[in-house]
Amino acid sequence: MEKQQEKFKTTIGGQALIEGIMMRGPKTDAIVVRTKEGLKVETNPRKIRSKHSPLNWPIIRGAVAFFDAQVVGVKALMRSADLSPDEDMKEEEPSKFDQWLEKKLGSKRFQNFVIGVAVTLGLLMSIGLFFLLPMVVSSFFDKIIDSTVVLHLLEGLVRIVIFVAYMLLVSRMKDMRRVFAYHGAEHKTIRCYEAGLPLTVENVRQQSCKHPRCGTSFLLVVMILSILVFSVASSALLAAVPALEAMRGQILFRVIMIGYKLLLLPVVVAFSYELNRLIGRHDNWLTRILTAPGMWFQNFTTNEPDDEMIEVGIAALEAVIPEHEGDDKW
Repeated sequence: MEKQQEKFKTTIGGQALIEGIMMRGPKTDAIVVRTKEGLKVETNPRKIRSKHSPLNWPIIRGAVAFFDAQVVGVKALMRSADLSPDEDMKEEEPSKFDQWLEKKLGSKRFQNFVIGVAVTLGLLMSIGLFFLLPMVVSSFFDKIIDSTVVLHLLEGLVRIVIFVAYMLLVSRMKDMRRVFAYHGAEHKTIRCYEAGLPLTVENVRQQSCKHPRCGTSFLLVVMILSILVFSVASSALLAAVPALEAMRGQILFRVIMIGYKLLLLPVVVAFSYELNRLIGRHDNWLTRILTAPGMWFQNFTTNEPDDEMIEVGIAALEAVIPEHEGDDKW
């Protein structure tokens, strides 16, 4: 059967979990996990901000949406782990420190504390591995490379190589293969929905595992766009502060430039978000070129799902489809 073309673009997106899938609709979030008893479906209403809220302003909304996605994603992963425990592992007793924290903070605040720590550690690891490390590596070449543009091209190349190598290694892990298969099921289900086909296992199975508006591809966009933003912003800083240019090659120069670019990261994320929104509204030769790197990257982050995984994807999507048709239009 030939793959169907999308008839509309939906804002509904998802995330692969441990033996499950999370879908985020315009008004509802849903977590569906396959347990021993069958499919476990949990839904929660989304907090809808006013259209006039400053958090919905262009640029600002990108950074807000990214951080919100991290928090919601960690919560969903933790919940899926609770619903689908590993049969080979005995349930461990919480440590004395955990018990003390829960007693002092209370169950709800303790859970929020754990989520906050997980999000913070995840962001720090990502920033350190994919941004700070490439910055440090490229900074050692500032004595022999005078061009700011060339330096940032080198930094960007190092960043992308580290990112692709990391994902390649992760994709070879046995447990992650199943997670990436659920990621494929999520994409296939959304593609079937966008094609206007009934959400059946047979229809979903025929769809592609790759999706042009994939959230993980967004990270690749961030890395590519960072080359442009860091290059332009660094050149502007050096032009505005000539004394800084005279320090090139010194340790203090490297520390200042690295710190400056780290401060620009929210700007890079925000611009990447706006670019994704713009590209997502159109389907032509230019947008296909711009989305090609992200589509290629999904070779590492998606696998073909089995029928049971597709059933999870269908249940998750059906749980968040809005009551009024068109409310989820991109």
